[in-house]
Amino acid sequence: MSDFRNLSPQELQQTKSQLLERYCDFQARNITLDMTRGKPCPEQLDLAMDMLDCVNDIDYIAEDGLDCRNYGGLDGIPEAKALFSQYMEVDEDEIIIGGNSSLNMMHDTFMRAMVNGVTDETAPWMKMPNVKFLCPSPGYDRHFLICEYLGIEMITVEMKNDGPDMDRVEKLVADDESIKGIWCVPKYSNPTGIVYSDEVVDRLARMAVKAKDFRIFWDNAYAVHHLGDQAAKLKNILAACKQAGNPDRVLMWGSTSKITLAGAGVAIMAGSKKNMERAKKQMAFQTIGPDKLNQLRHVRYLRTMAGIKDHMKKHAAILKPKFDAVQATLACELQDKNIADWSKPEGGYFVSLNIMEGCASAVVQMAAEAGVKLTPAGSPFPYKKDPLDRNIRIAPSFPPLEDIRQAMELIGICIQLVSIDKILGA
Repeated sequence: MSDFRNLSPQELQQTKSQLLERYCDFQARNITLDMTRGKPCPEQLDLAMDMLDCVNDIDYIAEDGLDCRNYGGLDGIPEAKALFSQYMEVDEDEIIIGGNSSLNMMHDTFMRAMVNGVTDETAPWMKMPNVKFLCPSPGYDRHFLICEYLGIEMITVEMKNDGPDMDRVEKLVADDESIKGIWCVPKYSNPTGIVYSDEVVDRLARMAVKAKDFRIFWDNAYAVHHLGDQAAKLKNILAACKQAGNPDRVLMWGSTSKITLAGAGVAIMAGSKKNMERAKKQMAFQTIGPDKLNQLRHVRYLRTMAGIKDHMKKHAAILKPKFDAVQATLACELQDKNIADWSKPEGGYFVSLNIMEGCASAVVQMAAEAGVKLTPAGSPFPYKKDPLDRNIRIAPSFPPLEDIRQAMELIGICIQLVSIDKILGA
C-alpha cells in the first residue's frame, strides 16, 4: 500500500476514480446498518435469559429475611452487596446497589451536588457562580450530556495512551476552585479502549486540588469486559485515595448492563463509607428502595466473581470476532496510507479511529449516504465539538459479523475518498 501523501496528483485522481466505483457499488446495495451505539447484540442478551427463572413464587426472600417483593432495602440486599463489593473491590459498607442504570445514579449524584452540595461544609453547586468539570476526550458522550444539561462548564483534557494528560489535570485543579471534578472511564475507556496506568491512578488520588469538594467520577463500566484471555489490570482508585489521605475524593460506578440484560441490569455506586452514608440519607427522600427481585435474580444467576468471569468469557466469544473484523478491514483499507490510525483495544465496546484533520464529519455523512450510520462526529467531545474534526467512534458490538465487514469496508473507502480531496485541496 502507498502513502497517499507521497502520490502525485494524477495517481491520487486515479485512485479516487477506483474508490468512487466501489462507493457507488455500496450505494446500489441499499444497505441499512446502524453502528451508532455500543449495544449488546441479541446473542449476548440471550446468554442471560436463564436469569429470569432464578426467582420464582416460592423463592423471593433475601438472606436477611427481607421480602424482595416489598418496600425497603434502600442500599441493596445483603447478598448483592457481598457479590458486587467484590466486583468493585470495596468493602460491603462502601457500596450501594441501585436500580438498572448506573448513568441514572451518576445523574442523581450530580443533582444532589447541585441542590445540597457534595459535603455538609461546602455550598450547593447551583449557588456557585460557575462550576467546571474536566472531561478527558475523546470520552463518553452521555457523561458530557449530563454536564451540558446542568449548565456545568466542560474543559477538554487530552486523553493519552495511559489516561488523561495528568500534567494539565494537576495544573488546572491546583489553580481553579470552580473545577469540581473529572470524568473517568478508567478501563477499556470509551471510545479509545485505553486502561489507566498505576501512575495516573496515583496522581489522581494524591494531586493537590483547590476545591474542597472536588470529586473523581470513576465510571468503571467495562471492569470485566475483556476480549481475550488476559484481563488488563487497573489499580484500585479508592485504595489509592485512602493511602494518599483523600478517602472521600472518588465516587465509583459500575453495572451489569453489558453483563446480563442491558435494560434490566443492576447498577452499583461505591466510595468511602462517609460518602455512601451521605448518599443514602439523601436517597431516602427519593425512593423507598430499588427492584430487589432483580438484585436477587442476579445473585442467584451469577453467584460469585468466578461466575461473572465465566459468563464474560461467553460475551468475549461473541464480541472478539467482530473486533477482529474491524481491525482486519481497517488494516486492509488504510494501513500504511498515512491517513488514519486506530486503537486496538483488549476489551470494552469501541474502537477509536483518528483520520486527517477536518475530515471526520464528511466521512460520517458520506457513510450515511451509502447506508452506514455512525455516531455523529464530535460526539466523544464536550459540546459535541471535536476541535480537530478527526475522531470517529466505531461501535461493532450490535451488528452481525458480516454486516461489520461491509460497514468497515465502506468506512475505509469513505476515509480514503475524503482524504484524497483533503490532500488535493478540493
